[in-house]
Amino acid sequence: MERREFIKTTGLIGGAYALASHPLVANVVSPTETRWLDGPMRWAQLAFVERDPGHYDPDFWLSYFKRIHADGALLSAGGVVAFYPTNIPLHHRSDYLGNSDTLGYLVEGCKKQGIKIMLRTDPHAARQNVYDAHPDWIAVNVDGSKRRHWANPELWVTCSLGPYNFEFMPQVNKEIMERFQPEGIFSNRWAGHDVCYCEHCTRNFKTATGLELPKKIERLDPTYRKWADWRMKRLREVWALWDAGIRQQRPASRFIPNGFPDKIVTGKEADLFFADQQARRGLMAPWSNGKGAKELRSTLGMKPLIGIFSVGIEEEYRWKDSVQSDAEIRIWVAEGTANGMRPCFVKFGGDIYDKRWMEAVAKVYEGYHKNEKYLRNTASMARVGVVYSEQTDRNYGGKPWQQKSSDHLDGIYQTLVESRVPFDMVNDRLLTPDNLKRFKLLILPNIAALSDSQCQQLQAFVNGGGSLVATFETSLYDEEGNQRPDFGLASLLGVSYNQKVEGPMRNSYLHLRHDAKNSQSQTILKGLDGTPRIINAIYKVDVKPTATFPSPVTLIPTYPDLPMEDVYPRVAETDTREIYLRQVGKGRVAYIPGDLDRSFWQLLNVDHGQLLSNVIHWALDEQPITTVTGPGVIDVNVWRQASSMTVHLVNLTNPMMMKGPFRELIPVDAQVSVQVPAGAKVTGVKLLMSGQTPKFEVKNGQVMVNVPKVLDHEIVALDLA
Repeated sequence: MERREFIKTTGLIGGAYALASHPLVANVVSPTETRWLDGPMRWAQLAFVERDPGHYDPDFWLSYFKRIHADGALLSAGGVVAFYPTNIPLHHRSDYLGNSDTLGYLVEGCKKQGIKIMLRTDPHAARQNVYDAHPDWIAVNVDGSKRRHWANPELWVTCSLGPYNFEFMPQVNKEIMERFQPEGIFSNRWAGHDVCYCEHCTRNFKTATGLELPKKIERLDPTYRKWADWRMKRLREVWALWDAGIRQQRPASRFIPNGFPDKIVTGKEADLFFADQQARRGLMAPWSNGKGAKELRSTLGMKPLIGIFSVGIEEEYRWKDSVQSDAEIRIWVAEGTANGMRPCFVKFGGDIYDKRWMEAVAKVYEGYHKNEKYLRNTASMARVGVVYSEQTDRNYGGKPWQQKSSDHLDGIYQTLVESRVPFDMVNDRLLTPDNLKRFKLLILPNIAALSDSQCQQLQAFVNGGGSLVATFETSLYDEEGNQRPDFGLASLLGVSYNQKVEGPMRNSYLHLRHDAKNSQSQTILKGLDGTPRIINAIYKVDVKPTATFPSPVTLIPTYPDLPMEDVYPRVAETDTREIYLRQVGKGRVAYIPGDLDRSFWQLLNVDHGQLLSNVIHWALDEQPITTVTGPGVIDVNVWRQASSMTVHLVNLTNPMMMKGPFRELIPVDAQVSVQVPAGAKVTGVKLLMSGQTPKFEVKNGQVMVNVPKVLDHEIVALDLA
């Protein structure tokens, strides 16, 4: 059996020693050889353009890499264009290369500086000579026409699931590995673009499923879902094939895909990963980089996670030679670093038109280099986990109240950031006791599609003393998106589905039942004093309670908002609860039938944020790992290292928080209190990014310190004995 067929048959992909015993691998991978994986902390990516050979100054870049203490370099090698003297037919050598070896010179210079090398390929496009020699390698549109490249009509788009990736690119990978011996190969745009109708995809999909390819992209269409599953399997085969070929040349090296449609597979198979979430666009929140890091971290664990960030503007029309403001770059990088990513700037083209970004990146990298030991995290200290669900994303939707379902998660995320609660993300397919044991509270922001097994895992978490907050249609559908007659978590939530969803609820309100003698009511309604009502959510699930509940928040039904003369409530108040709170053993459960989280994200109403925050704090029911007080919006993350503990403070206080770029950085001060880990003694406190050694106080197991100024990113470091 030839190597490619073996890999396809076994489905073999990663794991540090997965190929060590296979006869195709000449050398066994030793732990010493794989130590490079956890080595580099500051990466630099130089994405060559075709004219760079002979036009750019490689020594300028080597000098800059040295200045910023880069210890990893991601350099363009081949695929669309080869930046070295390739010997592979149809592998296009840069027209400007001549007799030089642009890539080789830079690789040699980096290695002299001790920089680890990752080489980049891009297989998504090809030139006319490839089309002429192998027209079946080219992607095909639904109308049967060959797919021209959308940005450069001189090129053709390749099929990612056919012979180009299975036969041609392994040759490219082999040549690159033999010639340069890099730590690995990273590939951009390797996974293709939409459905391809070429002869290979048509035949292979029919063989695998008995179906014709879907004619259009409809996420919930059964045939399209079959195609999505089939595509994922084919991409795993590509990953396996390329990774095995690379390791055959150098056992410690890896193939790193740029993105994979399943984070569970990514976490299981990748020994390190590059997250390509380069910058904000549109109305993205600045914490989006941290959110992406948390999601990947939920499946990767503490494997090295590198965050690629662009120094340019990443909007729809892709100005690749542009430059972001210093403030925007610094906040984006700070969010990634605070959430466990290692930074990797990317610059398109070796020639620089605008150098304004270079000082901002240098300052950030120099600060991180100086404090490197405090950034080598060993564990997150967060006690709150926010569940996200790829299976809900794939299998849920279609009804009016199910649109923009990702807004539920964003609303909870924004709430936790504003509340300064450290938290992590939890993939809903990793709800095992081992993965959940470090959390006290799980939040399920409309995790609608859950299997019976997943519901049992959540029940076990609460039975073991954990707490849970769930919203809207959580667990009303099974893992395939089929609606249940009742919630899968009905017994845990203490409510039953009443067979309808109401909304949009125009001019509806939440009645707040203040009770100064009831501590639970005071907790839930904290900060909402002085008003008997706030606006309601937009949609709500109609439910029937199956247990006894308190009633701090109840429904005021919709009443006319026009004409003006008719704007008054027809029903002053009801006994319909809009928050269901109950104690379950040592844990607490809160269910919110409305889309309060999504409504908060869409409206950013301060009352919604306060109410959500109150419910979360009630359910957590323990002293937070850290408390941060003071003005502004600060994202807080807490990490443990070998002999220290760090609290990351990212200052998001800015009028441009929801629409970039940040024009300036607006400093705030903060007072930080941190729980000292059991059995540890604090020997010192530092403010790493400002280089200060502040006074601190230890009292009742808490370290208290004043941080006089947080500009973009400050790290409070506790040295522990």
